[in-house]
Amino acid sequence: MDTLNATPVCSAVEPEHGPDQPVPFFSQARSFARLWPLISEHVNDVIDHGKYSHGHKVAEFERALAAYTGAEHVIGVNSGTDALVILLRACGLQPADEVIVPAFSFIASASSVVAAGGRPVFADIEPDTYALDPARIPSAVTPRTRFVMPVHLFCQLADMAGVADMSRRYDLTVVEDSAEAIGMRWHGRHAGRLGRGGVLSFFPTKTLGAIGDAGAVLTDDLQVAEIANALRHHGRPGRTLNNFPGIATSTEYLGFNSKMDDIQAAVLLAKLTRLDADIARRNLLAREYSVRLRDCPGISRLPALSSRAGEQEPVFYVYLIEVDSRDELAAWLARRGIGTETYYPLPLHLQPCFAELGYTRGDFPVAEAASARTLALPLYPDLTLPELDAVCAAITEFYAGGHR
Repeated sequence: MDTLNATPVCSAVEPEHGPDQPVPFFSQARSFARLWPLISEHVNDVIDHGKYSHGHKVAEFERALAAYTGAEHVIGVNSGTDALVILLRACGLQPADEVIVPAFSFIASASSVVAAGGRPVFADIEPDTYALDPARIPSAVTPRTRFVMPVHLFCQLADMAGVADMSRRYDLTVVEDSAEAIGMRWHGRHAGRLGRGGVLSFFPTKTLGAIGDAGAVLTDDLQVAEIANALRHHGRPGRTLNNFPGIATSTEYLGFNSKMDDIQAAVLLAKLTRLDADIARRNLLAREYSVRLRDCPGISRLPALSSRAGEQEPVFYVYLIEVDSRDELAAWLARRGIGTETYYPLPLHLQPCFAELGYTRGDFPVAEAASARTLALPLYPDLTLPELDAVCAAITEFYAGGHR
């Protein structure tokens, strides 16, 4: 493991914002102010055309995103969760098919399997990447297992070489929950293109965020793309099909109303122009955090890149630390106006909605330990170094006994 402990490098110009002010967990107010002329240009174009859902601006964004990711096909939908459901269905998930899912992830990683008609089967995670541990896949395989869904979390990809090896060994289809992974690449290949397909979420806090819900399916498989395109529009593969204009308009599948709206596409097109700069800023801030917090007592783990880091390009969507007295620290920071988030306070196998699957506490100890000890700190391009300093000072004060 290689902890991010590079020498701090400050950006050329830091916005004026004193450390005595509240530090929200997420804000994009400054980014919107900077980008508003371009955003308004795209929004005005939507209004001029008079089509606000699944129109020309969505098609324009799909083309731009395909160029950025290298994906053969991009299908814009109304959320990352819908993208997962649609992708699973488009890849041929049948009722009662089992999908191996890591026990540590957002609820949608597993609930999407149920919504698509399948059954989630959980497996433990690696302690460094927090992603599915390929070595745990064999114990989760049954005669009904058809898919494995690695989830790329926080700043780096799952071990896709290991997942691919296991998928070949057990004849499993790989679908990626790459909702957080825009900009992440494995040997130059973008996340979501390492299995049969993947997804992106554009929830506002994401590295590329909209001003509401939006998502996309990524795939290089034409059959998956055609079915996914139909499923997002009530199962109809015709008329508004941006990428496959010749297909008939009959309703061939029981689909969804999951079209991306053009206002979200307008915002995303504008923000896409800043994506690489925003990624660089996020990674810089992550390094700054690691320098300041690496010797802080009470912090047992800082974000660290896997020993496979040379194979991939990390992107810091979340700066996640493991700490003692996690909940007390979060409350201490909140009283000082510093926002944090807990990822994820209850692992998936212990969620009440999955009680019928029969899992109990102790089944996946690495996931359970992560759920009890991890805390996410503010990290977004608008965060200033004085704000970051204020966060680190408050954490240091807490573990120096200031909370007693």
